[in-house]
Amino acid sequence: MIIGIPREIKREEYRVAVTPGGTTELVGAGHTVLLEERAGEGSGFSDEEYRRQGALVLSRDELFREAELIVKVKEPLPAEFQLFRQGQALFTYLHLAPNRELTAFLCEQRVTALAYETLEHGGGLPLLAPMSEIAGRMAPLAGAWSLQRINGGAGLLPTGAVGVKPARAVILGAGMVGYNAARVAAGLGMEVTVLNRGVERLQRIDELFCGRVATLALSGAHIREEIRTADLVVGAVLVPGGRTPVLIMREMLATMKQGAVIVDVAVDQGGCCETTRPTSHDRPVYEVDGIIHYCVANMPGAYPRTSTLALTNATLPYVKLLADRGIEQSIASSPALSSAVNIRDGRIVHPMLATASAGQ
Repeated sequence: MIIGIPREIKREEYRVAVTPGGTTELVGAGHTVLLEERAGEGSGFSDEEYRRQGALVLSRDELFREAELIVKVKEPLPAEFQLFRQGQALFTYLHLAPNRELTAFLCEQRVTALAYETLEHGGGLPLLAPMSEIAGRMAPLAGAWSLQRINGGAGLLPTGAVGVKPARAVILGAGMVGYNAARVAAGLGMEVTVLNRGVERLQRIDELFCGRVATLALSGAHIREEIRTADLVVGAVLVPGGRTPVLIMREMLATMKQGAVIVDVAVDQGGCCETTRPTSHDRPVYEVDGIIHYCVANMPGAYPRTSTLALTNATLPYVKLLADRGIEQSIASSPALSSAVNIRDGRIVHPMLATASAGQ
């Protein structure tokens, strides 16, 4: 199979979908790997490293014209739409629920679109997990930066100081993002409370942190009460393939402390705060009603070397399976890859995405 690895064009996105080491495996299995010029540069991989492993380094237009399978990190942007052709397959993070324009394009172009974030295996989401881990660990650090007065925050040091209480973090969701956010926030010495709908995950949090992290059932009443005294709120809620539920309405911001920070990691799926809108690494924050919002849609892209290596460790086996068996046979024979399919033959086939699209 001919596999194309384009350079990411999303703002401040430096990750790459396949490393030189991954190229070695794919070429060794008899496949052709096409790399767009400088695609790996942001993650510290030169074109020459890819060439040594057997990749062909081409222009963007040549790559899209020849490739049967396009493997990316982030969803295609409108500037890339005209490059796709009917019948191609795309494997990347798609986050289609809030993105009607991209959903419509992929259907019209009849691209077989497989999403990292909906691929399920063993009851988990193995391709979402590594980036969720990194984004979760970043969230308290991003919150700490945003709490600086110069960045609009309350001027509160999260760790506290001798004779001064630490900041208080409230984390909405106890999945991979929420757990890792709690781990780093607690490590910084913050007072941490995690809210989640399922009690099993809260039990795990309680056991892992030996009671150092407080847990609460996720309800409207608890959210209102907890964010009222929070210095940092982390949105860590996930609906695989669907739109994130809005848990913090705008009127609730007036009850929060001035200069408090919301880090909405769920922004890719629409965000869990009504006032969330995507931002970028060079302009990560904005203020609404005195509350600082950090809503960078590609948080792990700030650490591309670590993120690329973690992501490709998880994705490469599935890329290889798609290439070895072909797109149709892979989907038919692999329940995991079948669960990754969002759009096929011009139709939305993922049930959560279909539900989200019907509600728009």
